[in-house]
Amino acid sequence: MEKMINSLTTKHAPNFRQILPATHHRNTILGRQSPVLTAAKKFSAVKIKAMRAVVQRVASASVEVEGRVVSSIGPGLMVLVGLHESDVDSDADYLCRKVLNMRLFPNDRSGKTWDQNVMQKNLEVLLVSQFTLYGFLKGNKPDFHVAMPPEKARPFYESVVEKFRKAYNSDAVKDGIFGAMMKVNLVNDGPVTMQLDSAQPSS
Repeated sequence: MEKMINSLTTKHAPNFRQILPATHHRNTILGRQSPVLTAAKKFSAVKIKAMRAVVQRVASASVEVEGRVVSSIGPGLMVLVGLHESDVDSDADYLCRKVLNMRLFPNDRSGKTWDQNVMQKNLEVLLVSQFTLYGFLKGNKPDFHVAMPPEKARPFYESVVEKFRKAYNSDAVKDGIFGAMMKVNLVNDGPVTMQLDSAQPSS
């Protein structure tokens, strides 16, 4: 067991398929989690498959491309959308529903802090495609290979924007320009920032 633990400090990652069966019995006897099992769980986290959104409550937000403002909103939500290569319509449906129903706003009548969603407040939503949400580091270099490829991501992202517009108000939902080098400006109100993944045990 000691040799197995020490192998985690070497330059080469351990072969979890070989190590896990050997450590499972000892892990049960000791009644505590093996460092090898912990490392295996961290390794498997890289393989999470889900559509991802980073939602920020904002006082205002805008997107600028080549020195020109292409979209802007007042109070509402600024949503960075990351597409995984395995995403399907059900992932988009889930995130659309959750984002629009997140109770991130106060109720001015009752005084409750986390009580109303963006639709109840009649506020705006700015969507921005963000493939770097599915980046991870290999050493010090970012790797984005699990993000949906651009040729597939463009029509999928456009369908996501359309889902938001149909579910809410088409005039209240804005977006950036897919694939463009964008400058995103925002004033985070709170600050309030939350991350959502479509792969959830329950909804």
